[in-house]
Amino acid sequence: MLDKLLSIEKKYEELNNLLCQENVIANPQEYKRVAKERAGMEDIVSLIREYKKLLFDFEEANKMEKAEKDPEFSEFLSQEVKSLTERKEKMEDDLTVLLLPRDPFADKNIIMEIRAGAGGDEAALFGMELFRMYNKYAENKGWKTEVLSSNITGLGGLKEVIFSIEGKEVYSRLKFESGVHRVQRVPATEASGRIHTSTVTVAVLPEAEEFDVEINPVDLRVDTYRSSGAGGQHVNKTDSAVRITHMPTNLVVACQDERSQHQNREKAMRILRAKLYEMKQEEEARKIAQSRKLQVGTGDRSEKIRTYNFPQSRITDHRIGLSVHNMEKFLLGEIDEMVDALMMAEQREMLQKVS
Repeated sequence: MLDKLLSIEKKYEELNNLLCQENVIANPQEYKRVAKERAGMEDIVSLIREYKKLLFDFEEANKMEKAEKDPEFSEFLSQEVKSLTERKEKMEDDLTVLLLPRDPFADKNIIMEIRAGAGGDEAALFGMELFRMYNKYAENKGWKTEVLSSNITGLGGLKEVIFSIEGKEVYSRLKFESGVHRVQRVPATEASGRIHTSTVTVAVLPEAEEFDVEINPVDLRVDTYRSSGAGGQHVNKTDSAVRITHMPTNLVVACQDERSQHQNREKAMRILRAKLYEMKQEEEARKIAQSRKLQVGTGDRSEKIRTYNFPQSRITDHRIGLSVHNMEKFLLGEIDEMVDALMMAEQREMLQKVS
């Protein structure tokens, strides 16, 4: 393991040196890529250096204990060796986890899509609650959110919303949210008090940088049109809405929330870039015959991953069989218990694969 740790530390130093080279400094995209790669290694390199110091202390204490003649001081050294051994074993466990195959999107920001599924207005209302939940969670983590596109229903629900979340470990912590979220409750619009079941689909896409995916402008058809729906008079008076079609893939994205064509086009391009990046990664995975996804994984969009049972104030994640209670706090963004359990389940499965 030590050889592997030393090679990681060497790579980190190489990235440090690259950031000082003129050709990298002169290329903003390359500089950003290298800086991001280095930042992603900082935690493990810090632990590697701490581990190296611990190994030195452990070896020195062992030598001193073997050479010591004084029984009293020998006992003291024996306790010191025992303590260092425990610290060494704990640190080796931590390093083993950090050495697991790293998610290639781990350091990415995300674009999240929430879409109402089965259930009509009730599904749209729950979509709005999930949107607020993720926004509150992001706020608690000190992350930045930005709405890129939205479609609000007359009752204040969300037929669809696409938004970005930027911050440290965003993808790592939220990638498990992809899939179908099912809600069971009595809708506010239901006079008879019967429990209804509705669904909302969540997709989590790693946000692509310009260097991640190349888009040829000639492959794009850009249409402008007058925005519709809520948003103020300025929205409806000008052709500010933008629809972009990527002709090679027939992917279509549209944005109309901003005042200007330029702003809507910029947001639409961010969504398009993320979708193309996802397609690119899926294609590469197929080419190399990637082993099956982890069972916890990132959740297929058609897979029912979680049920929100309001009468029992219970949220159950079906992938790991975990139920948590207190719906009110969960929907206020206190979802770390669930997120941490999903991350631990992924780690356990990966450790089983490498053991």
